[in-house]
Amino acid sequence: MNAKYKRILLKLSGEALAGEQKTGLNYDTIVEICKSIKKVVDEGVQVALVVGGGNFWRGRSSGTMDRTRADHIGMLATAMNALAVADVLEHLGCEVRVQTAIAMQQVAEPYIRNRAVRHLEKGRVVIFGCGTGNPFFSTDTAASLRAVEIEADIYFKATLVDGVYDKDPHKFENAKKYDKLTFTKIMGDKLAVIDSTAAAMCSDNKIKMLVFDLSRPDNIYDAVMGKNIGTIVSEE
Repeated sequence: MNAKYKRILLKLSGEALAGEQKTGLNYDTIVEICKSIKKVVDEGVQVALVVGGGNFWRGRSSGTMDRTRADHIGMLATAMNALAVADVLEHLGCEVRVQTAIAMQQVAEPYIRNRAVRHLEKGRVVIFGCGTGNPFFSTDTAASLRAVEIEADIYFKATLVDGVYDKDPHKFENAKKYDKLTFTKIMGDKLAVIDSTAAAMCSDNKIKMLVFDLSRPDNIYDAVMGKNIGTIVSEE
């Protein structure tokens, strides 16, 4: 079976790594996600990951915390998640490299674009931690940026919803799901999919994004194989 994409950027939210417990790390959940990633790697697909940190940190814990400091704490949370995912993937037999946008050379490589691409070409999974390394930018924006930098064929955004809706499907029974739409519509209608900075970057650089449900981890494999799941977003 031939994969539809040669190189992907997969964004995993921190919450997805927590499973039903909602916080921290649920290793049973991470193992199932990583098994699907391993299947993708075994198909010869080059896989890069960006991980969020919401299972450990959700922004300022009080209204008085400095935003920059709060974002730095969030970046450290993503580094913990990156190391956890790397460990599970290695136990499953994948070669993995963790690169962080904040220097922490004792535990991870610094993010260097050419080195990341070289790792991918050698069949290694590359996990990007610490977002962009800058406050005021989300990990969605980091995923968009890395997808552009490594020239990924597509940006996979794995969420807890099975696609993009015109309103919150958990709150509104009449919410309409989109099969396809554009980043311009996401920005214009202020759809809660990715933030406007990430959407603009994808739009400007002609990056495709597929939004799909991660509650079934094998959706990662199915998406790479080209099965019709989720919502595809592009300007084409």
